[in-house]
Amino acid sequence: MSGHSKWANIKRRKAVVDAQRGKNFSKLAREITVAARFGPDPDANFRLKAALEKARQYNLPAENVDRAIQRGSGGGGGDQIEEILYEGYGPGGVALLLECMTDNRNRTAGEIRHIFAKRGGSLGEAGCVAWIFDRKAVLRIEAGSDMENAVIDRALEAGADDVADDDEGFIVMGPPESLERLSVAFATGPGTVRQSGIERVPKTRTEVAGKDADRLMGLIEALEDHDDVQAVWSNFDLSEDEWSRISAEG
Repeated sequence: MSGHSKWANIKRRKAVVDAQRGKNFSKLAREITVAARFGPDPDANFRLKAALEKARQYNLPAENVDRAIQRGSGGGGGDQIEEILYEGYGPGGVALLLECMTDNRNRTAGEIRHIFAKRGGSLGEAGCVAWIFDRKAVLRIEAGSDMENAVIDRALEAGADDVADDDEGFIVMGPPESLERLSVAFATGPGTVRQSGIERVPKTRTEVAGKDADRLMGLIEALEDHDDVQAVWSNFDLSEDEWSRISAEG
């Protein structure tokens, strides 16, 4: 899992930089808009609360936040945004699951299909890979190895069902409905929560190497750069040697 974990950490840092440059502001606003459909009060709508926290971390301007909430709660007008899942395969047979938000389903489908075809992947039918992934509440905790027992104890008390090592600390996972409870539990430590949210965690992983790995990284990056793609989940893994090679090649 080490190669996949390193990739996840790099993606997180890249997302922060991109958002600070304004590149991902539209994606953050769209996430708030969709969440606000379930109510404009973050205290009564945890999905909105989580989206606002993410926007705060990425420095989304307050006026953008207000417009997104107004639009989602019915007062902002504009085209209707819908959530869509796309499923497919990348080089090496790796499963890919995309979470998208769009105001034009036909346009998005065509563009996603084009990216898959151009980068050596194939867009599949609904349900072809979704079964590989479990929706989980995930907290990424920055903490030293000396805090392991404290992190595990706190996680179990708050309803987590797994704790794994991470390059920068620990990953705490639980059922989707446990996200708020876990977030509150770790708000005062042990360690520091550097990221939290609902993720799609693969049940099995597929190791890739060589040209397949290079092409897969290019496909994932191209998909993540698409304006309508909120998240790309995959079940790939890289060996330490393969990760070192890719890192050295830049």
